[in-house]
Amino acid sequence: MDIKTVRTMEKVTNETVLNGYSRLAIAFLFIAIVYVWTTLTHTSVENNTFLIIGAVFGAYMAMNIGANDVANNVGPAVGSKALTMFWAIVIAAVFEAAGAFIAGGDVVKTIQKGIIDPHMIANPQIFIWAMTAALLSAALWLNFATKVGAPVSTTHSIVGGVMGAGIAAAGFSIVDWGTMGTIAASWIISPLLGGAIAAGFLYFIKKNIVFQEDMLLSAKKFVPVLVSIMAVAFATYIMLKGFKHIVKIEFVTALAIGVAVGVAVFFFVKPRIAKTANSLDNDRAAVNKLFTIPLIFSAALLSFAHGANDVANAIGPLAAINDAIMRGGEFGGKVGIPFWVMGVGAIGISIGLALYGPRLIKTVGSEITELDQMRAFSIAMAAALTVIIASQLGLPVSSTHIAVGGVFGVGFLREYLDSSESKWIQSVKEQFKNHKKELELLQAEFKILEAKQGKSVEEYERIIEVVKAIDEKELILKSEKKEYKGAKKIKYVKRDAVKKIIAAWIITVPAAATLSAAVFYMIKGMVS
Repeated sequence: MDIKTVRTMEKVTNETVLNGYSRLAIAFLFIAIVYVWTTLTHTSVENNTFLIIGAVFGAYMAMNIGANDVANNVGPAVGSKALTMFWAIVIAAVFEAAGAFIAGGDVVKTIQKGIIDPHMIANPQIFIWAMTAALLSAALWLNFATKVGAPVSTTHSIVGGVMGAGIAAAGFSIVDWGTMGTIAASWIISPLLGGAIAAGFLYFIKKNIVFQEDMLLSAKKFVPVLVSIMAVAFATYIMLKGFKHIVKIEFVTALAIGVAVGVAVFFFVKPRIAKTANSLDNDRAAVNKLFTIPLIFSAALLSFAHGANDVANAIGPLAAINDAIMRGGEFGGKVGIPFWVMGVGAIGISIGLALYGPRLIKTVGSEITELDQMRAFSIAMAAALTVIIASQLGLPVSSTHIAVGGVFGVGFLREYLDSSESKWIQSVKEQFKNHKKELELLQAEFKILEAKQGKSVEEYERIIEVVKAIDEKELILKSEKKEYKGAKKIKYVKRDAVKKIIAAWIITVPAAATLSAAVFYMIKGMVS
């Protein structure tokens, strides 16, 4: 492939030349291929109708995960212009698929997160209906969220789907409400942790590099350290999350490997960053350039870990349906994942990302707040560190909520710093103080003149002048006070986007559950 072809493809991707009908046609083609493949390869399987339907719904679910969830991994890199949309999609698609195939594991829990007890469903046919309803409802909710531009948790979507179908099949007692409570807690824990960590790293970068007179000198000192910390975080993250299905690694071992990688990275990048910095200007844009390559690696590694972990959200219920049918009605516990089922999830995520991912990538990368490489780096750090910290503390977290919370965190930190440290705001504040002091002096002079007995003509004239001056100063102060208050309300985070996203997070589980129950009753009515 020559450079001209690559540039043409990049332009096509960036301009989203494919219209809605073309994207829809490609999506239907993938679903059709899955349908034909499942039909032809399972002709001898008894009761294969729901397996075929489940495969189709699994393909649909996988594409919706690609369209919605993957944006969290590459959105900040695209928003900061460290990656173009084209290369972000290529990197994410390759590493998502690699993570699913290499480290996606050969078993998955039948019931996501253990939220329902499958043994309370006596009839295996009803269990198959429930899993089918869960798949379709979760996919439909993700489709809607993507359409309105709201990045939501795919794990929460499938959890809601399984819960709703389970309740419809066996009543409210089937649900493990303790597990549901931890999931609800993650709505608060995930964005707060992600936002706090991202804001913390950005503040460190600003204080120790950006706010220094010689930015490049400070960058030579601190950027290698920050990149090394990122290497430790991501190496540990990949060991714990990316390869957990291949080999079980304890936290201490994973951290030791991470530290070893971090030390190696430090000695590798330190001279290269110093050499690069020597050719740059002493400004913020130059410092940003030093974070570009680490951001590209973070996008790739986050995508790999996401593919290894979240492919189960697409194929978990499909694997459960396949297992129940193949084993003649037995279900529950852990089930094997056939290669073709893994393929449906991995390829579907990549196709969904390529066709519909740009919308959510833009939302995460630029429509919530403006990002540059330093801010995007801080968000990537938060994504890895929060998962590690939360997993060791036993706290439930959502990768979607962490990443978007990180975007919120860096945006609100910018508002705070610019509102409290902006030179313009400080000058307005200083001017306001000076004028207020002048007003107080005039008011004091007026009181002295007013209290004086036997005033002269000159003193009466001075009183008139002072009164006019007081009126003028009061008008000036009123204007400056309004200007200062307005300056303090700098808003870099779009409030409408925040409200929309948080609302979508809160209603994801109940919306998916309600939809799933309705789909279950529809299937039951059609089949019974």
